[in-house]
Amino acid sequence: MAKIFKYKTEAAFFDYKDFKTLQRYINQFGQIESRKKTGLREHEQRRLAIAIKRARHLALLPFISN
Repeated sequence: MAKIFKYKTEAAFFDYKDFKTLQRYINQFGQIESRKKTGLREHEQRRLAIAIKRARHLALLPFISN
């Protein structure tokens, strides 16, 4: 399985308002990518998931893709 990002990502802090960055971590079906694909550490992945979920509740990101 190939990682999405070859090198460590520059985003140490994930902001729910930055939906352009968060879209990179969502697959074509609207699911959050796994740690194996993103290459993030465990606590970074948790922060990413929380930011994506907050953005979804504020309608910045879709829950599912068409």
